[in-house]
Amino acid sequence: MSQYSSKWLKVSEPSPHVLLVELARAPANAFNTEFWVAYGKLFDALTEDGYDVRALVLSSAFPKFFTAGLDFKDAAALGSNGSDNSQDSARTSFETRKMLHEFQRAIGAPERTPFPVIAAIHGYCIGLGCDMIGICDIRYAASDTSFAIKEVDIGLAPDIGSLAYIPKITGNHSLVRELTYTARPFGAAEAEKLGLVSKVVQGGRDEVVKEALELAKVIASKSPVAVSGSKHLITHSRDHSVPENLAYTGAWNAAALMTNDIRDGLVARANKQQPKYAPLRVPTKLPKL
Repeated sequence: MSQYSSKWLKVSEPSPHVLLVELARAPANAFNTEFWVAYGKLFDALTEDGYDVRALVLSSAFPKFFTAGLDFKDAAALGSNGSDNSQDSARTSFETRKMLHEFQRAIGAPERTPFPVIAAIHGYCIGLGCDMIGICDIRYAASDTSFAIKEVDIGLAPDIGSLAYIPKITGNHSLVRELTYTARPFGAAEAEKLGLVSKVVQGGRDEVVKEALELAKVIASKSPVAVSGSKHLITHSRDHSVPENLAYTGAWNAAALMTNDIRDGLVARANKQQPKYAPLRVPTKLPKL
């Protein structure tokens, strides 16, 4: 997996069709512009290349930190280098808006993948970390995890995803508002009660990554057509009414039901074998424009 690893992102394939992506910017995975750009490009590259990944686990290489959030030493991450005062406020706001949209798109890359992304969270998950995990399909937390939606403490409203995703994930607007307005830390047990994570694993990094990889192996054994379609339709359901989603699902499955995966799965199970499914997509080299 060396072709996908980069300076601060370690990519490995611990089992067939399952990738482990580890955040690895010492000492605490603070995100500067170079880091979040590389993060977004990684997920987009896996999708565009058609690499046969069927589930991905996102974690950290450092036991004490999932991420400390944004690196405020990086002026570019804040949309200003602090040196140009000649531009009027309106024009500066256009530049900042453009940067924020690029930031949002990079951190939102896991939602664009055709495969599920499982966050294996441990240690400190601060600020941007809450944006990142909200975008993932499934969230497991180690019992040592400490979360904080921290932006209010530095004079910002969260703007990369927390306020868009977490209220929809949890449905508890009262507690989401409390956690956002106060920026207070909360642990794995409260995150599970809130519905932010679906499982708390006793221990730390090693234990939660192991559990997440086991889950990823189960998902990777299923039809990639069915799993990818389910991911797409669940996301559509989140953003649309029930009648709209039912109509869309009907149109989607009118094509998806033509898959050989149904036949292959039935035949394998009849023979008491593990089904083997073709890749979701055959990689193709498109001509450069």
